[in-house]
Amino acid sequence: MIRGFFLLSFLSFFSMIGCKAGNDDGKFELGAERVALYLHEIEGKNVGLLVNHTSMIGDTHIVDFLVEKNIDIKKIFAPEHGFRGVADAGELVNDNIDEKTGIPVVSVYGKNKKPSSEMMEGLDVVIFDIQDVGTRFYTYISSMHYMMEACAENDIKMIVFDRPNPNGNIIDGPILQPDFKSFVGMHPIPVVHGLTVGELAGMINGEGWLKDGVKCDLQVVPMNNYKHSDSYSLPVKPSPNLPNDQSVALYPSLCFFEGTKMSIGRGTFFPFQVIGYPDEKFGESTFIPKSIEGMAKHPKFEGQKCYGVDLRKVPRPEKIELSYVIKFYNLWEGEESFFTKYFSTLAGTDQLRKQIESGMSETEIEATWKIDLDAYKKLRSGYLLYKD
Repeated sequence: MIRGFFLLSFLSFFSMIGCKAGNDDGKFELGAERVALYLHEIEGKNVGLLVNHTSMIGDTHIVDFLVEKNIDIKKIFAPEHGFRGVADAGELVNDNIDEKTGIPVVSVYGKNKKPSSEMMEGLDVVIFDIQDVGTRFYTYISSMHYMMEACAENDIKMIVFDRPNPNGNIIDGPILQPDFKSFVGMHPIPVVHGLTVGELAGMINGEGWLKDGVKCDLQVVPMNNYKHSDSYSLPVKPSPNLPNDQSVALYPSLCFFEGTKMSIGRGTFFPFQVIGYPDEKFGESTFIPKSIEGMAKHPKFEGQKCYGVDLRKVPRPEKIELSYVIKFYNLWEGEESFFTKYFSTLAGTDQLRKQIESGMSETEIEATWKIDLDAYKKLRSGYLLYKD
């Protein structure tokens, strides 16, 4: 069960962020596009940015946009996949200098997931502006958490430029249990949490989830005229292996396979849209993983023909589809376990693995999530900036 139901009212939360979520003109705007709400907050300040290749305003990167506005950017912090988004999942991201602007780039992925006091020295404010996909195990929100913590500990203000959640109409999956906390799951929220990064930042702060319960001086610049039910096609792929809307929609269901013996198409141009294994019994659809620069270096089953299913044309899921994992688990006959330890890390609990191994159906498993999901939805309602 979720603890600590510290619910903020809409009025108190909007007072905290200092602006409203929408106007009546009907125009959709990203947080980064609402310049009048934040430019005065950063003019004359020493600014750091936690951003990546998705941090765009139209065709202009937020770094270039702010440089044009004469904002003094001292440092860029780079999350998983790097500042320009070309690093493979889990690949080391190194410190460097941005060639276009000459601004130092500091990695916050790898050994230094949380910025040190030395890294934060001299900064007055840090801006977070990254496109998320609304799942607990997508690591950009973990980088946001650690930056909030670093800002709180060093008395630095943090501003979150909000962006849509492409899976924002779904709340599903098991709630993370404390023993399974990791960089791919830091908060007691479901796998698909139904929050934007701005709303989640408010929840992290309000629920005291930062280390030692510290509070970040947080400002969220909300979008204008956005609802969680709005369909949103990502203009920039959020990471190398989520190349299109279909992969983003299937990601909450297929990422579980990263903790199994199966491949989900890393090493193809349609990752997170296929499932397969080098054995004909797993299906008629085939693919052969290969090393692809900027997408996959030596992927699982490299050079081997994998058999399974092609999901590129299936309807967009309205929930987590456990049927895929259950199906392939039931086909597995190897001496080794179908599941790796990482499966429970992704699930945020070892119960899901045990439930599948015991033969529980998808419907039966989903029923065990209901009480916790209902409690989470009640908690979530206090942090919403947008209508569902």
